[in-house]
Amino acid sequence: MNFSISTHGNAIVVHSHVAKLDSSNAPDLKSLFLLHNKNGINQIVFEMVETMYCDSSGLSAILVANRICKDTNGTFILCGLQSAVRKMVEIAQLDRVLSIEVNVEDALSHMNH
Repeated sequence: MNFSISTHGNAIVVHSHVAKLDSSNAPDLKSLFLLHNKNGINQIVFEMVETMYCDSSGLSAILVANRICKDTNGTFILCGLQSAVRKMVEIAQLDRVLSIEVNVEDALSHMNH
């Protein structure tokens, strides 16, 4: 399985289990975010500890999650970024748009309760 989900109160943590978040798996991730949002979940943490690379389609899926959470007065937080992924996020200047925390615990403590 490429992605798994754990529930923490009214928030979910989506765990990435792919070394590369790219066009081969980003559509599945985007669908997962949309499905949970449709089911009323708007507090989402995306944990990327295992992901060493992210391309534009991966960033697109992340931006979709950020938008749908914001549109429903929720919160989207990225965490566990590896250096190459963090660099990609910074090059795209998405670190100005996205909430980024070091780990899941920090992300959950910053969620709007």
